[in-house]
Order: sequence, then structure tokens, then C-alpha cells
Amino acid sequence: MTVAVIGGGLSGLVLAHRLRSRGTAAVLLESASRVGGNVQTRTEGDYLLEAGPNSFLDRESTTRSLAEALGLETRIRPADAAAKNRYIFTRGALRKVPSSPPAFFKSDVISLSARMRVLAELFSGRGPTGVDETLAQLGRRHLGREATTVLLDAFQTGIYAGDPEQLSAEATFPQLVRFEREHRSLILGAIRSQRAARKAQAPSQDGGQKSKLTGLLSTFDRGLGVLVDALAASLGDAVRTDAKVEGLTRTEDGWKVQVRERGQPVELLASQVVLAVPAHVAADLLRPLDAPLAGTLEGIGYAPIAVVHLGFAPGATAKPDGFGFLVPAVEGKAVLGTIHVSTTFPFRAEGGRVLLTCLMGGTRKPEVVARDEDALVALAREELKAMTGLTATPELTQAVRWPRGIPQYTVGHLGRVASLDAGLKRWPGLHLTGNAYRGVGVNDCIREATRLADALG
Repeated sequence: MTVAVIGGGLSGLVLAHRLRSRGTAAVLLESASRVGGNVQTRTEGDYLLEAGPNSFLDRESTTRSLAEALGLETRIRPADAAAKNRYIFTRGALRKVPSSPPAFFKSDVISLSARMRVLAELFSGRGPTGVDETLAQLGRRHLGREATTVLLDAFQTGIYAGDPEQLSAEATFPQLVRFEREHRSLILGAIRSQRAARKAQAPSQDGGQKSKLTGLLSTFDRGLGVLVDALAASLGDAVRTDAKVEGLTRTEDGWKVQVRERGQPVELLASQVVLAVPAHVAADLLRPLDAPLAGTLEGIGYAPIAVVHLGFAPGATAKPDGFGFLVPAVEGKAVLGTIHVSTTFPFRAEGGRVLLTCLMGGTRKPEVVARDEDALVALAREELKAMTGLTATPELTQAVRWPRGIPQYTVGHLGRVASLDAGLKRWPGLHLTGNAYRGVGVNDCIREATRLADALG
């Protein structure tokens, strides 16, 4: 059996690697000249820059197992302890996100009345069953209007850069929905879940070893590109770049894949085909075969994102505290949040330099992403000055635009995914994977690609 994996982003790389490690022949076809998709790590002088994802939470055994299989486990680097503090820009100032219930009720991140409303969450009732609620609806019922507008919106912004009035609560934060169903209260559910997690982390009475998972924000010693490079190396000549798939045809015993490889038409035969590409690319490929399936894929939208890096020479500005800060939509800023990269991962800015990465645009201000690099840098500096007082001139600036940056799991998303699963049954040997369906993070992509590979191989 030969599997044709279309798309050389993280999902496609993990899938092809897993298939080949299980003895299944696989070829990976990537239209660009490089693999990795939006995982792009670059070295610019004394700075290590990430154009896409910056890190992952070290809490997934699948990700750890992959790192171990690739010989990368010792290269995992947790965030520095100095990154434990996080901030939200609200009501004209950076305010620290409290790390415990007592700290929350003493903090000024939201007003006193809003904090008291959050305390009343312990007596919340369950929402309607069988309804795909928005994240904002779930938040207002449990936490109140202000906590939803400030805290919950900031939290989702750091993951989806979306609109909580449009995002599906169950698709984006299924754990919160599960807490409500099983415990009624989100706070009670979180407390009980933490207790269960601590118990699971403890060594068992029969002498079992404690999990290696730290639960900490992590990356690799030379950025996430280390993972991409190791996956590509493991695949060798099974990776074919500059290979754009132009058509798929179902045959009696598999699939015919029409490819334009380095400008030349090529035809491949495969028993299975996996589309590990963005939803709109999959839609274009499937439209001649199955217009309804393509239409469902087109229903998955994306938030545009601009990533702006600002690097400062030693002594130009003070090292900022904590991981960074997020900005809720109510503040009206183009900057969605800023990562204090040199505080979180000091090895990414050498010699005492300061590196900040600003995420801009999203669904709230999509037009921002269309600006040129100079305009994006200028806007980021202007808003940072207003929010943090930063006036130093950077020695390094760089902007990367993602017109389709982060998939949006809006209301109806789970129904769309179920419809895709049902529609694929009309086409034996055809599969979908990637961050458009069951999770947008690094861990999600690795977990889902591994699950599919195991089902195929």
C-alpha cells in the first residue's frame, strides 16, 4: 500500500513519518520549495525568530513520543521561570493575570463587582442541551459580562485571534463545556480536574514512574524548526517539494494523483490519499469530485494574522516581565498580543538583547494584515508605546503576513466536521487532517496526524 500525503506542513510531515515508521510506503507532496507550512524558524543575526507557532505545552504524550522517536527529547527547552507572569492590557494599563483564586479576588484585572460575579459562578446552572453555543454565551452565563469581555476574550485571542460571539464553545474549549455538563460549575470542574491531574502525575504505588511530561510551555533548543527538519530528514527522498497536486481521480483500486513537479506533469498512483492542506486548498482539489464536500470545507474560515518581530540591542530597553500580554477586542487595538520572547526563551536573543513578537489583525481588524512591512512595524511600535511606554528604536524589525492564519471554529463547526466525515465515506481511501478540524495547536496537529496514520497503517 502506498499513501500519498498532500501537504508538507506539520500534520503532513508527522503523518508520513508515522506511516513509514510502521512500514507503510508513503510519499509527501509539497507545492512550496520547503516543508513545514507555517512552522518557520529563522536566524537573523543574534535573534531566533518564529514566523508561525512559537511553542507547545509539554502535556501531550504523543508529542513527547514523537520527539523521542526523532532523537529530540533532550533538545526540548521549557520556558524560563521568569515567564510565569502573564498580563492583559485593559482599562488603559497592563494588569497581571492572577495565578490563584485568592490572587484573583485581590487583583484589579477586572472590577470588584465583576470579581464578585465570578465568585457567583459556583452557583451557575447548566446551559441548554443540544445547542451549539458561542463562547461568549457560555462565558456570560458562568462568568458575567465583564469577565467574558476581558478575560475570556483575551484568552481565546491568544489561541484563535477570533470573535467569541462567533466561535463555538464546544469546538474551541471543549473542556469548559465538559466541566459544565459534569460539574455544573466551571470553577468546580477546573478544581476537580486539577486534583485528578496531580494524582495522575504522582508515581503509582506499584513503583511506576512519574510521567516525563512537565506541563510547561516549551520549544526546542533552536526553535520549532528543529522538529520540522528532523521529520523531513527522517523521510529522505519520500519528500517531494515543488510538487503541486492539480487533480485527483478515483480508480478501481485506489487513486490517481496529477502532479506538476518542478514544472513537469507527473502522475502517481496511490491506494490512499491524505489531504493535509488548509481547508480552502482541500476544497479546490475536491470540487471536481464532490461539490457538496468542497462546500463544507469552504465553510471553515481563517483569521488573518501578521507577526511582527522587534529586536532591541543590549541596554536599549529593559527586559520586560513575564511571558507577555494579550489585548481584548474592547480595547480597539490592532495588536492582539505581544510575546516577550527573550524573557520566555532567553536563548532566542543573544547577548542581553530584547526580542518582542507582536501578533496583529485577527478577525477584529483583518484589514491590518494587508499593510506593507514598514506600516506594520510602525503600527506595532505606536501601539506598544501607548500600552507599555516603549520608546526605544529596534535594531531588528521583521513582519510576516498570514492572510489565512488561524482556522476559525465558529458555531456549527462540529457539525461541519461530522459532515466531512460522512462525505468522505463516499470516497474510500480519501482522508483529511490538519489544524482546520480538531485543534489548531502544535499538539493537536501531532495527535490527529498520529491517530490517522495508525488507522491507515
